[in-house]
Amino acid sequence: MDTGFRRRRWLLAVSVLVLVVALVAAFVLWPRHDDPPRRVLPVEPLFTVPYLDVAAGSAIPVPPPQVPTATRARWITRVSSHTDIPTRVLLAYVEAATVTAQRQPACGLTWATLAGVGRIESDHGQHHGDSVGADGVEATPIIGPALDGSPGVQRIPDTDHGRLDGDPVWDHAIGPMQFLPSRWQSLGERASADGRSADPQDIDDAALTAARYLCASGDLAVPARWWAAVFHYNNSTDYGRAVFSAAVAYAKAG
Repeated sequence: MDTGFRRRRWLLAVSVLVLVVALVAAFVLWPRHDDPPRRVLPVEPLFTVPYLDVAAGSAIPVPPPQVPTATRARWITRVSSHTDIPTRVLLAYVEAATVTAQRQPACGLTWATLAGVGRIESDHGQHHGDSVGADGVEATPIIGPALDGSPGVQRIPDTDHGRLDGDPVWDHAIGPMQFLPSRWQSLGERASADGRSADPQDIDDAALTAARYLCASGDLAVPARWWAAVFHYNNSTDYGRAVFSAAVAYAKAG
């Protein structure tokens, strides 16, 4: 067998192999019309809060519509799905506003204002990946930084012997609505009638206590009173505008 014949036979074998590979690839990659079309799921847009550059004391957030009593659970699920408020937390805001309206009808507090405060204070109990359980209690207690007089931080020595914040030297803001221990000890209210002490890490207790604290400023349907109430939380115009903006966004979502 001469060298030329062996070369031709080798080239023929290689050509056949290349043809087989090409046919297999074409079969695999060729679009088949019997394949079902792929369904592209829509991406739920993130809830955004447009910043409103409103002058302090000039207006109140637009009031939200009334929460329907007969379909409240369904309404809470729907509003939660369109916002960043977990259903369990939204339930606490709505319940606190409802109880407050019965006790202090002249206050004019709305669940949207509570939600505005809750968003700024702890991202509705979700600060740093935390969450609120079905029982309303934070999975991990939310405790703010030590108020030790560091740059940009108030200096507040311990007032609760570390009972609420775990620090016997300095106070820390506590819970999803971020109360100072001294304020919680004087205002903290248990939302359920179970005989236990009010818990700042319980969103039901925290929301009801926040409602009580805000209503101490009077009729929140009056712009000056609404802003005074929010400034009691944090005496900052930027803070007031952030709460105002969030309250408006939640009212519209409702």
